[in-house]
Amino acid sequence: GLSADPTFFSSANTAKTAQIPTLSYTRKGKKMKIEAVRTEDSEELLAIYAPYVRDTAISFERTVPTLSEFRDRIERISSLFPYIKAVEGGEILGYAYANKFKDREAYDRSVEVTIYVRQDCRRKGIGRLLYEVLEKSLSDMGILNMNACIAITSDADEHLTNDSLYFHEKMEFRLVGTFHNSGYKFGTWYDMVWMEKIIGEHTKNPEEVKFGKWTVK
Repeated sequence: GLSADPTFFSSANTAKTAQIPTLSYTRKGKKMKIEAVRTEDSEELLAIYAPYVRDTAISFERTVPTLSEFRDRIERISSLFPYIKAVEGGEILGYAYANKFKDREAYDRSVEVTIYVRQDCRRKGIGRLLYEVLEKSLSDMGILNMNACIAITSDADEHLTNDSLYFHEKMEFRLVGTFHNSGYKFGTWYDMVWMEKIIGEHTKNPEEVKFGKWTVK
């Protein structure tokens, strides 16, 4: 299991705002930290993401992005939203981030969330921890709705199971809708679902979202 350690460590935010504290946890006797992703993590994060592009339909991306492209994504996203990583023994085991749900301003309090765990580290509680920290960071900056876009299948194959759907259900996301045969990859048509989790109260006069002012706690 995972247990929290109240010790905090400093880490510079990619968005170059304030110093970002790092959370320390104990997992099976080993110290694991949740901290802000930095641009120098790009290569290690891309190594986690690339197999999901090459070998699975979990990502609908069909070509692995270049390191430069991936670094640019990290810089762009983390300048506005939380982009965090789980680190144990000096190695990144997984990462999670939020991004704009839609460009129109009325959508400001909604985000799309993404998570990838290194394939040899799945089902060890790392994804849950990343999402819990991500949710707290988003809530603190004024986000109310977390949305997840997930590929699903009625006939599991070597490229896709419904594990991501089940994981989000455990994280208290609920199904919103299904888009049928919306993704084509590996010669197969896959459905896609949207799931959502409400993490704040929808008031008549909500506070403005504090874009770029996120932390890890």
